[in-house]
Amino acid sequence: MTATVAATAIEVESFRLQARMARDTVGANVYGLTHEDSVIEPRPGGNSLNWILGHLVWAYEQFLPLLGQDLVLQKGEVDRYARGAPGLASPAEAVNFDQLTAAWNEAVERVDRGLAGLTADVLEQKAPGSPTKNPNETVRSLVNTILFHQAYHAGQTGVLRRIAGKSGAIT
Repeated sequence: MTATVAATAIEVESFRLQARMARDTVGANVYGLTHEDSVIEPRPGGNSLNWILGHLVWAYEQFLPLLGQDLVLQKGEVDRYARGAPGLASPAEAVNFDQLTAAWNEAVERVDRGLAGLTADVLEQKAPGSPTKNPNETVRSLVNTILFHQAYHAGQTGVLRRIAGKSGAIT
């Protein structure tokens, strides 16, 4: 094994660990919650857990093709939760929480498979786009950005769980 291959394997395992930690955080925080719990909005402002989970799914749906993985949902099914989209105006606009949770669980499995297949050559390629408008975005920097994004919102799920009146899931 060359030094580059070994270093890439370590980097990819670090990516996979970060993704699994976000998966586990979200999983713990949504466990036992109902759809009604998921649409409670924080006051004085912010997005509901339903919107946050939908947004996490939406972000992975954008990422899966880059990783050579199929989408979990039909194209556009979670566009309501896209970056910059407004929060839910009413609970009736929300996708069923069980459906979002199932989509999240499947998306994280596909992301893990896709991350496992990354090579040094792929990581060094120019990314097809950049959510941060970085003109020099590579697949490597994009993976880092997406994993940070997912971790940021995974943390919000803990606060939203408590807003829904449930005890903390992570001690």
